[in-house]
Amino acid sequence: MTTAHPTPNPAPFFTPDPQTAARSRIADFARWAARHQGAGAVHEPTDYEALYRWSVTDLEGFWEAVWQYFDIDATTPYERVLAEETMPGARWFSGATLNYVHHAVRHLHPDAPAITALDETGAAYEITGRQLRARVASVAATLRDLGVTTGDRVVGYLPNTPHAIIAFLATASLGAVWSVCGQDYAPKAAADRFAQLEPTVLITADGYLFNGTTHDRRTASLELAAALPTLKGTVLVDHVGLTWPEGGGQSGLVVPWEEAATRVEYLAITPVPFDHPLWVVFSSGTTGLPKGIVHGHGGVLLEHLKTLGLHSDLGVGDRLLWYTTTHWMMWNLVASTLLTGATTCTYDGSPAPQARPDLLWQLAARHKVTVFGTSPHYLLAMAKLGVEPAAHDLSAVRVIGCTGSALPASTYPWVRDHVGAGIHLASISGGTDVVSGFAGSAPTTPVWAGELSAPHLGVALAAYDAEGTAVFDQVGELVVTRPMPSMPVHFWNDSDGSRYREAYFGVYPGVWRHGDWITHTSRGSVIVHGRSDATLNRNGVRLGSSDIHDIVERLPGITEALVVGVEEPDGGYCMPLFVVLADGAVLDDALRDRIRDAIRTGASPRHVPDEILAVPALPHTRTGKKLEVPVKRLLQGVAADQVLNLGAVDNPELIAHFARLGAQRRRRSTDHP
Repeated sequence: MTTAHPTPNPAPFFTPDPQTAARSRIADFARWAARHQGAGAVHEPTDYEALYRWSVTDLEGFWEAVWQYFDIDATTPYERVLAEETMPGARWFSGATLNYVHHAVRHLHPDAPAITALDETGAAYEITGRQLRARVASVAATLRDLGVTTGDRVVGYLPNTPHAIIAFLATASLGAVWSVCGQDYAPKAAADRFAQLEPTVLITADGYLFNGTTHDRRTASLELAAALPTLKGTVLVDHVGLTWPEGGGQSGLVVPWEEAATRVEYLAITPVPFDHPLWVVFSSGTTGLPKGIVHGHGGVLLEHLKTLGLHSDLGVGDRLLWYTTTHWMMWNLVASTLLTGATTCTYDGSPAPQARPDLLWQLAARHKVTVFGTSPHYLLAMAKLGVEPAAHDLSAVRVIGCTGSALPASTYPWVRDHVGAGIHLASISGGTDVVSGFAGSAPTTPVWAGELSAPHLGVALAAYDAEGTAVFDQVGELVVTRPMPSMPVHFWNDSDGSRYREAYFGVYPGVWRHGDWITHTSRGSVIVHGRSDATLNRNGVRLGSSDIHDIVERLPGITEALVVGVEEPDGGYCMPLFVVLADGAVLDDALRDRIRDAIRTGASPRHVPDEILAVPALPHTRTGKKLEVPVKRLLQGVAADQVLNLGAVDNPELIAHFARLGAQRRRRSTDHP
């Protein structure tokens, strides 16, 4: 793959204030590690590069320091930090028993808010530390009464409200395994995930809010329950005030949430081995059944304390608001905010309701949010809508986290000028696979526009060429060369581990290949170019699709773009660009010329597409990722049912639209050989 090489030594877009950096938790951790671990060459606590180098060369020393710094309270001590360093199969903290939930509730102040529940109406309520602990204890007792024991599965069909966090903590406190998805999933799509787990209990809500509409999910909930024959009981949540059918409309035990969550119980937490399954998160599932990715209590605990406590600088007194749905891995991080003692905010609704597109900024100001999390698409939309976040008092916000795709360089000045000049804009790249980040930034790192400041601590990241050699300042495959504690314990129903090995270790044995194209710059930053399985390959030159998307989506009149490379049966190659137009915009010759000129100037002549087509919308996974490979295969004439699982698509009707475009292309090629 080729792309414009990064400028050797550009000036950072943002440099942390030295005093603020020195007061950060990551600087305090560096000082602590230097005293207690020696910490290699870390002499200056704000020297991120030295701290990172130590974290990936002395894995045992670094992760032991994380364990001790955050005072992990194990019921049984570990025998060794890393007993076996193979990938896959690394054995972390062997012998230790603990429980994630103990660490999630132990720092909560009884009378301070643990969770602030928000929705798109602007309404809010708070759950204090004491109330959260009591509700978790009550729901855990209810689950026990419904037959849930250690290792059983409890699943949630829930919006992003406190009910989901409480249900998760109650499940994990028993040593049972949690999994959740949002209610915009159709019952069949949810069952494709949950039925694999053979769950004991389903917890489901009556509905959710989105863009001014209350979505009734009572019938969908009952259809889902009927598709899960292993259920011993169902807990029904009254979230939007709809009346459930008497008796829940099904056989088996049915418990209203109000009854499940208001018992007076003691929270008894079950210690489990370090790698005991905590939750199952699912891949996007665009083809076949979604893969169930299993993470362990200990690995998630350490990884999320590092990510949230050190990289995001979260602690007691902070508030995090990160827009997410329950089926995106960011929900898992939102729940883990509690590990740091900070308050987490849940939000039910559209990120930009039509009537109040700046609502999230209003809520951030009203509730004194310190870390505000979002996506590139949201920030681009705010700019195009002319929203002025700084009209609200955002003085408490010190970090804006951004993930889901690469953040265009043009967005950085917009955040500075329209949100706040002193705010740290932290672009992050990671994955559901490790339920965390591979690269991002920290309070002690500079920020370069369009780049991620550095690999995360403990992540031995590299860019590999086709021969498996690490390269700098040129595009390569994102790999991780040494294990991380939050790498999956295993895949669900993968007894011999073959699917797991094939997913990450089939290309470079013993090295994790994630499937992203990146540039690892010689100054340490990381540039993300898009998925390597969606690579454009024009005349043998590989191009990153995100390089084109970033340019086009900045243009007036364009709300979203998707480019794919289609190999033709006759050996030809076509690179069409699909654009979604803003209201009132027309794809005429003038706009097409502006698009081509912008791509030619901002990327290269090779990046200019062969044709530009307007489409009503683009299909995404339900976690917001563009379906580049499925669209390519539809254009090549592959049947939709062989390309993807419609239940995993946010707008399934669009698949037929792209299939028709593929058929039209084939007719044209037949008519004009």
